Amino acid sequence: MTAHSLNARRLLCPLPVIRTQDKVKQLQSGDTLEVICTDPGVMQDIPTWCRINGHKVLSAENIDGEYVIVLEVN
Repeated sequence: MTAHSLNARRLLCPLPVIRTQDKVKQLQSGDTLEVICTDPGVMQDIPTWCRINGHKVLSAENIDGEYVIVLEVN
């Protein structure tokens, strides 16, 4: 398992989800991906995308005005 990070700051929907999807395609099952965003819509969009695609959301937090979602790749 390897931890990865994706900077999706200043991107508006649907770009954070598209960038997340592109990054996940490069990862192995069991890897984690931390996605850092400034668009509040990701708090619903990325968990929904994860549920549809079989990935697991480990955490979703608002930290100092940034939205940080950590997911585990299936």
